[in-house]
Amino acid sequence: MQTRKVDTAELFHAHRTALVDYATPIVGDRTRAEDIVQDAFLRVAPAAITSGVEQPLAYIYRVVRNLALDWSRRRIVESRQQDAGQAAWWMVPSTPRTPEQDASYNEQLGAIRDVLESLPREVRIAVEMHRLGGFTLQEVADHLGVSVATVHRLVRDALVRIGSRLAPPKA
Repeated sequence: MQTRKVDTAELFHAHRTALVDYATPIVGDRTRAEDIVQDAFLRVAPAAITSGVEQPLAYIYRVVRNLALDWSRRRIVESRQQDAGQAAWWMVPSTPRTPEQDASYNEQLGAIRDVLESLPREVRIAVEMHRLGGFTLQEVADHLGVSVATVHRLVRDALVRIGSRLAPPKA
């Protein structure tokens, strides 16, 4: 079988207006549709469609359609973020803490550390694995050789102790 190369430049030139007309309703703007057709040409031209593609024009229409749909989806996502009136969470600078907040945070961490150190070894391992390590209760139970209910009780009791230690004093 002989492979025949299709001149993509001629194909795009001959059908450029029709391709732009095809993309315009998808993107809603003729100027943007022209950009989409140009992008399609840049993607298809280097590959020089061979006879392996039975319908090269249909292939080009598919590329134009996919690029137009991708652009439309991207635009919807961007407009949702703008409508929300806020930037993505990773773009928002964190609020600097005051020295008092840092001191309070360090006190709380110290209190948590003290409670964890005072717990029996098995309880401390259960809490650290489940709450800090992300292990499931079943995985912790398997590691410690106890039941899931036991692990749940150990973790719950430890968290209650930590919570009572962090609770503000009653007036």
